[in-house]
Amino acid sequence: MSRIKIVCLISALFAILSAVPPAYADRRSYVWTYEYQTMPKGHAEIEYYLTEEQKNIEKAKPSTWKHWVELEYGITDHFDISMYQQFKQSNTTSSNTFEYDGFKIRGRYRILEKDKLPIDTLLYVEYIRNDNLEKPNVFDGKLIFAKDIWNFNVAYNQIIEQELDSDGETEHEYAVGLSYAILPQFKIALESKGNYTDRKYYIGPTIAWSSHKFWATIGAVGGLNKRSDDLQVRLLVGIPF
Repeated sequence: MSRIKIVCLISALFAILSAVPPAYADRRSYVWTYEYQTMPKGHAEIEYYLTEEQKNIEKAKPSTWKHWVELEYGITDHFDISMYQQFKQSNTTSSNTFEYDGFKIRGRYRILEKDKLPIDTLLYVEYIRNDNLEKPNVFDGKLIFAKDIWNFNVAYNQIIEQELDSDGETEHEYAVGLSYAILPQFKIALESKGNYTDRKYYIGPTIAWSSHKFWATIGAVGGLNKRSDDLQVRLLVGIPF
């Protein structure tokens, strides 16, 4: 099935189901940018991430497909934890491989309640363990700023990734999004993300839909310079329980 047909199918699905009440869960308005929210105390959710990275859109290969499965639980109304299991499919002209790619453990903490500060602030920490034990562990920290204004939301993530060994590399990244709620259960957004260290930058649209049983968000970004991939696409699906 072509990419155009897939996008049309997803858009039609969102339109048909837009009358369903929104989900009470860790709904995501963006696919790369985190907002000011955590799972409610005692609530759990399973999330699936599917990411395609296409270095050259004129060639089907090489490309990479990443599959993440996340289990998330709210410890308090301000703090949640989660674990990811990661898998990766690498497609080249000579081979196609599918393999386990390690795990991640994450925690998020919301500072105060929404609108108590001029800018809502959230702390995010993550430990990443690659399946290849010769590679260093990685610490991922995010400082998340967000604000709701009428039906708009704006969010900015300042990101640091630090390899946890004596001469580990440090990378500084960002993600930023602006979304608009057309309906309570349907949002459109514009996202940008990038790596200041490697000078890779991207921008593109995102759409998000939510029901009382699950939510889904899909976004695509194009590279803004020659260092960046031509195209990256991500689909998120969350099912609260």
